Amino acid sequence: MRLSARSSHAPIAAAVIGAAALLCALLRVGPAAAASLTITAQLPDGRPLADAVVTVVPVGKKLPPPAPIKAVMDQMNRMFVPEVIVIPVGSTVSFPNSDSVSHQIYSFSPAKPFQLGLYRGKPYRPVLFDRTGVVILGCNIHDWMIGYIDVTDAPFYGTTNAQGTWSAELPGGRYEITVWHPRMREPTPGLVRDLSVDARDRATLTLQLTKPLRPAPMEGQSPSADSY
Repeated sequence: MRLSARSSHAPIAAAVIGAAALLCALLRVGPAAAASLTITAQLPDGRPLADAVVTVVPVGKKLPPPAPIKAVMDQMNRMFVPEVIVIPVGSTVSFPNSDSVSHQIYSFSPAKPFQLGLYRGKPYRPVLFDRTGVVILGCNIHDWMIGYIDVTDAPFYGTTNAQGTWSAELPGGRYEITVWHPRMREPTPGLVRDLSVDARDRATLTLQLTKPLRPAPMEGQSPSADSY
């Protein structure tokens, strides 16, 4: 009787062992193949173009939109820092004032008109950006202060680093790549290229401006003293 009882549990034990083996096999399977893409942006003389916005959009297929983030644009030395940021639609941006003077931020851009009254420090709640487009910021006290927020629904986005490069991992496919900087003098709003990448590929693309950037608002100037 005991022998027959043992034999009745044998199929169950075999099933458990089989399920465990299948689970182990699944755990050993690596992530889906992804391509590595590196974009390099350059000025006409070959020097790196830093702080340029890069967006990558698939052609012929739709990928899930990027998750919203919490970004920060500070105010230092009577300038927006950084000058340019790119965020997914639905993100929020905080505007602390680390300067020694007060600022009054505003935007008349259709993508996000708003105003923050005269302040120092960090008294205001983050601002929600729920529409795509470029939002141009100014300060009612200091006319030369200009900042830019690019609100995008592109699944892959970012800004170039000090070496003018930006990298991402993405599925293989065909993509439209756009590089934009607010002080570009190009005949088109941005440099646009199509690029096809294979899964597990290491793709690179260099985009070079044909004209130099416009000078920054404070370039070659010293801010005048104020008591705000």
